Amino acid sequence: MSADKVTWGIIGAGDVAEKKSGPAFNKADHSELLAVMRRSPDRAEDFARRHGVPSWYSSADELLAREDINAVYIATPPSSHCELAVKALKAGKNVYLEKPVCRTAAEAETIRPVLEQSGKKLVVAHYRRQLESFRTVKQILDSGTLGDIRFVQIRVFQRREASILTVTDDNWRENPAVSGGGLFTDIAPHQIDLMLHFFGTAAQAEGHSFNRSGATPADDYVAGTILFQSGIPFQGLWHFSIDHEANSLDSCEIFGSLGKLSFSFFGERLILSVKGREEVLNFNNPENIQMPMIVSAVDYFRGKGENPCSLDEGIQCMRILDSFTR
Repeated sequence: MSADKVTWGIIGAGDVAEKKSGPAFNKADHSELLAVMRRSPDRAEDFARRHGVPSWYSSADELLAREDINAVYIATPPSSHCELAVKALKAGKNVYLEKPVCRTAAEAETIRPVLEQSGKKLVVAHYRRQLESFRTVKQILDSGTLGDIRFVQIRVFQRREASILTVTDDNWRENPAVSGGGLFTDIAPHQIDLMLHFFGTAAQAEGHSFNRSGATPADDYVAGTILFQSGIPFQGLWHFSIDHEANSLDSCEIFGSLGKLSFSFFGERLILSVKGREEVLNFNNPENIQMPMIVSAVDYFRGKGENPCSLDEGIQCMRILDSFTR
């Protein structure tokens, strides 16, 4: 094993690892996937066979005991993120931690002292900030093309069965004890993380949530506001029990003194309107959508780049989600 290579183990080789992330660990330069773990031995073996991974386990402890693995990707449900991240850091592994970082900000805070004492590195998998479309959003904002940013609004209205939402056999995303919330807690971390990435630290945040449909134990209506330290106000509204796909919406609108920028979080298009002129920018996301973030994590672990999303940034995101729902 080269000291310059990041050698990976995946803990939680489920639906997210299947295409969004898993194959990218072998496609990235200076990166190799050596082992995967899943509680079901049959499913762990099946994942390893189909993806050409040399080893598989049904125990996280067995995988973490391997000295030839120097980094782990934790892709389990959020209820086990804290325990597994702490174990991995204590085992001397760098960590790429799936979002949301934990079920609550307080839970995530308990990882911080372990990370500091371990001397290892941790990246939160808020991968959208590394996609070309959202890098372009940041470039537009930083360039001043929109002038002074006056207001930001997110609206996400979806059916529980919407194609943009991930559905598993046990529907753990709708079990607050496992996910920390509901479908809001599953997809909103990406959206709120981007707002923090674009506009900086939040000065205050507040909101409320309700279970309007009663279809699951989780709240399906969430509304929140943020005032960023820069003075930019934000308003967000999420609803996951609309009546028909035709009424669905996935929208972010950024209003400036010179124009407006609109985009979908799950699309590949930006619409820039400045001084009455509209420009449409189209993008193609990579086949393995976490690939750019994993490349950045590999560079960071090798000491060749900055942390693309730190634990502190993940905790800031969770504080805002907590303020909207608790």
